[in-house]
Amino acid sequence: MADKIKFTKQDQKKQQDALKQFKRFLPTLQLKKQQLQAEVRRSSDLLEDNLRRQQELRGALTQSLIFFGDTGAAREIESKVRIEKIKASEQNIAGVPIPVFEGVEFAPLPIDRFATDWYFDDAVEALKRAAELKEEYKILYRQYELLAEELRTTGQRVNLFEKVKIPECQENIRKIRIMLGDLETSAVARSKIAKRKTAAAN
Repeated sequence: MADKIKFTKQDQKKQQDALKQFKRFLPTLQLKKQQLQAEVRRSSDLLEDNLRRQQELRGALTQSLIFFGDTGAAREIESKVRIEKIKASEQNIAGVPIPVFEGVEFAPLPIDRFATDWYFDDAVEALKRAAELKEEYKILYRQYELLAEELRTTGQRVNLFEKVKIPECQENIRKIRIMLGDLETSAVARSKIAKRKTAAAN
């Protein structure tokens, strides 16, 4: 921008207007950056919590499947727990539209529950919960990605305004003021010389 400036009052006003605009938008961008930083931290905490719950559930699930005695029976139950629909909505956080996990709908189990052992229901529920947590993790991770990307972009804009645009405008205004001042001084000096020459000629 510095090499494109014109040393005129019109360009001085243009630079002053741009400076005012940058200074007006900067606090909004800084606030958005702070909000996004908080949301990215919260999103990261939710991911960690989800992984912790998955780990806890794996332990409980292992205990439940022990009752089946052989891995074939356990695999058969797992194969019958099928996701039919993943429910999600959209929410706007700090100006970013992100997906929000609502839950999972499972296909009905094609098994006669009266002909199964007492621990069957617990094993099925644990498997369903494990599948639900995995699907929730995928959406939570997508939330994190979107928020982190927006934070990166907003941070770049804040840096651009703080470190480039505002200092650049301030420097351009300073240069234009100096040049206009020099031109004005030069014009006054020329005017005085011309007056003296005119007076001497008379």
